[in-house]
Amino acid sequence: MKHFRKLVAAAAAAVLTLVSASASADVTETPDSPTCQGEFFNPFTDVCWSCVFPISIGGHAIFKNGQEDIDSSSGNPFCMCKDPPKVGVNFGFWEPIRIVETVRAPYCFTSLGGIKIDPGIDAPAHVQTAKTEGKSKHSFYQVHWYTSPLLFWLEVLADDSCLERGKFDLAYFTELDPLWADSEATFLINPEVALFSNPVTQAVCALDCATATAGFPLTELFWCAGCQGSMFPLNGYVQSHIGGVQASSLLVQRMTNKLHREMLIWGASGTEGQCTYYPQILMDKRNYKYQMIYPKPWTDKIDGKCCSPFGRSTTVWGSGREFPYKGEDFAYQLFRKRDCCSGAALDSFGGGF
Repeated sequence: MKHFRKLVAAAAAAVLTLVSASASADVTETPDSPTCQGEFFNPFTDVCWSCVFPISIGGHAIFKNGQEDIDSSSGNPFCMCKDPPKVGVNFGFWEPIRIVETVRAPYCFTSLGGIKIDPGIDAPAHVQTAKTEGKSKHSFYQVHWYTSPLLFWLEVLADDSCLERGKFDLAYFTELDPLWADSEATFLINPEVALFSNPVTQAVCALDCATATAGFPLTELFWCAGCQGSMFPLNGYVQSHIGGVQASSLLVQRMTNKLHREMLIWGASGTEGQCTYYPQILMDKRNYKYQMIYPKPWTDKIDGKCCSPFGRSTTVWGSGREFPYKGEDFAYQLFRKRDCCSGAALDSFGGGF
């Protein structure tokens, strides 16, 4: 009965927060003149380290810390890898790997203190339409993608063979991506948008919103971004803009999905991920959690948690995290589910962008 009540509450949140979106409309209104604001990212004060949990060994969670998890183990506590040869124990956790920021002003890098670096290449700025009769609000943001393997460069774990190696770096920014501001060109990487840009398939996303709010999203509904709207098109146009937190959360999901499509980020969970990273062109939404780090870091726990799976309603945790002037651009820490064969050193090439 308790689980039933939770699911009913989640379904209610779905009805209140999900707005069906068409996947073909671009925003053509005149853009505003946004300012560039931000703060330097601080891994000690801005990250909710509880999101690394649960930690499992041999397929059994030994440290949960009140956090949610997905069952990605094979059921066998032991594992074996061929290249390099290794016998070990299944080890699972949620690894902080990327920072994703959504900005209104092109080339504004919020996580680098709000600096603006203009290379002289024009890029569209933020637009946001007013809600009119029969039409919802639309918006457009640029997105920046940073590599940030925190556990590795902070040397949190003694055995780093299971960690993605690298350094903090700006790996991708959409101002230079011709697909990000062109829905017709974006069709090249998400042709299935033609199948799901109708009221019937978009209405099903209410179920994805409900399950994500109660737990984790449904992988089968890959065209849905839960309570945030439609996963497609994989560009910066938000067809149903409810608020900045909702819109930026949607674009975090889209950007992650887009880079999976382009094979610039790979899968790292399940039996396939125990020995190395693997291509995952169709993103498994359950493999990611995210946490706001700007403008107001989400480090205060709500119901014991300070990070959210993809698709979960932002109504509760997003309250008060958008405000004028310094609170209209957003940055998030992205956590990826990692399953690893913990034993001898794992000589891998990393996890992509």
